[in-house]
Amino acid sequence: MDIILVPGFWLDASSWEEVTPALVAAGHTVHPLTLPGLESVDSSRAGIGLRTHIEAVVDKVDSLEGKAVLVGHSGGGAIIHGVADARPGRVARTVYVDSGPLGEGGVINDELPDDGDDIPLPPWELFEDEDLVDLTDELKQAFRARAIPEPKGVAFEQQHLRDVRRYEVPATVIACQFPSSLLKEWMDGGHPFTAELARIRSVDYIDLPTGHWPQFTKPAELGQAILAAVSRTGQDSRGS
Repeated sequence: MDIILVPGFWLDASSWEEVTPALVAAGHTVHPLTLPGLESVDSSRAGIGLRTHIEAVVDKVDSLEGKAVLVGHSGGGAIIHGVADARPGRVARTVYVDSGPLGEGGVINDELPDDGDDIPLPPWELFEDEDLVDLTDELKQAFRARAIPEPKGVAFEQQHLRDVRRYEVPATVIACQFPSSLLKEWMDGGHPFTAELARIRSVDYIDLPTGHWPQFTKPAELGQAILAAVSRTGQDSRGS
């Protein structure tokens, strides 16, 4: 199975390097992506928005022969949902890593402090305590050293969706900061944060208790969780 790995904010393809060995060992073909504007600290981020990143992943899906599993961490969840909307027949499953689908008109986060076209990684004090669980001082230093400014447009641009067949694409949520039981409570209560997730026909959950960056804090466990999600997907990778 082709597995496309979409990183969250401030991260490139290398952020998945400790997660991919288990996927490769299981026989899957892994495609960790570096999205436009995240190639280097010096990259231009002018004019890059959420749609730019969705289209980059769509291009990757279109380059493959059959269906793919899409894995999106954090802000990458909005991106893979946009891809499921654009190519519902080519996506075998979406896997949301401490994230979820972003609905029509939503934005990922327009409250992050920006610097022109860039959103640098904020000071740790601006994050919630739940974000930082298991993120040691050493991991924080390594994260900050590798962090690349996020294009402002990706965080601020509204999501626009058009194909209700996206709700037919099965999904898995790998719940880290908040347990799946809480997510289900929010869905049952009509919380706007989970409104789009509640519309997906088939959703299952895997709890991986840690902070917001399991690819750093629990990479081996995250790899196994992704494998478990993929195993729930049909073996036929051919798509229309």
